[in-house]
Amino acid sequence: MNEVLIATLPAAAAVTLLLAALGGYLLGSVPFGLVITRALGLGDLRVIGSGNIGATNVLRTGHKGAALATLLLDSGKGAIAVLVARELAGEWAALVAGSAAFLGHLFPVWLGFRGGKGVATFLGTTLALFLPVGLIACGLWLATAAITRISSLSALVAAAGAPVFALIFGLRGLAAATAFMAVLIVIRHRANIARILAGTEPRIGSKG
Repeated sequence: MNEVLIATLPAAAAVTLLLAALGGYLLGSVPFGLVITRALGLGDLRVIGSGNIGATNVLRTGHKGAALATLLLDSGKGAIAVLVARELAGEWAALVAGSAAFLGHLFPVWLGFRGGKGVATFLGTTLALFLPVGLIACGLWLATAAITRISSLSALVAAAGAPVFALIFGLRGLAAATAFMAVLIVIRHRANIARILAGTEPRIGSKG
């Protein structure tokens, strides 16, 4: 009896993590920015501004309420994925579900795997995984945005800081998850980095 139970534990754990990943991915892949702008008659977000489906590009439509709603929903889907997985299956499932929700936002199946840059989902996921590190990441974003008014640079600073502070708190699992997300954020911001270096990156609130 005990031998059978021990033998089935790894398989059960693998299935649990797979389900957490699938659920997190599907939730993360909901393109709230696109849905909101279409519902409000603001056009197809993919042909506006940068073409990104996130809150910063929604703001370029001039509709601040739509941008705020997108920010809250995109961050919320990462947080919800974490909280549900944690409640049902524990901390490892929460890490997997949060990371999968982030991947879903970047590569949504509904949009041909062409999604956003994941910043809001990253912040929401990190807040739910460990509040102090999430608050520090948000603080880094806000401080950088206040100084530079460059959303992409704020995102890069926040993403780079999260795994560092996760390690300071001794949370290796969180450090690995946030480092994974940070690498993808940097990759998705390659064009932004080039514009930052050239001094041509748009400022927060601009319509260009």
